[in-house]
Amino acid sequence: MVQIKNIEGLSVDDINKELRNGAKFVVFQYCFSIVVMTFKRGSDIYFVKADESTVKHSIGYTLITILFGWWGFPWGPIYSVGVLYTNLSGGKDITQEVLNSMNSKS
Repeated sequence: MVQIKNIEGLSVDDINKELRNGAKFVVFQYCFSIVVMTFKRGSDIYFVKADESTVKHSIGYTLITILFGWWGFPWGPIYSVGVLYTNLSGGKDITQEVLNSMNSKS
């Protein structure tokens, strides 16, 4: 089950206020390869405030990809480039999907 990280101590009102100010829910990707097998996975969901950098959340996933993503042929290099682009661009914004999921459960 996917968790939402970085919301500890925040009420629903606090989260909504942050979202109105530009916060977002993002996921990061990572890639690792074992010779002929390459795996591309997503992280848990992170709540990133508007004034907060995504680098501190994405650095671990980016390092995994840099160190272990390239070694599978042919998909290792292909997936690694895409993952690095996504993570260095701030991750994949899934705010709308999270809000839709929360609304459907209400």
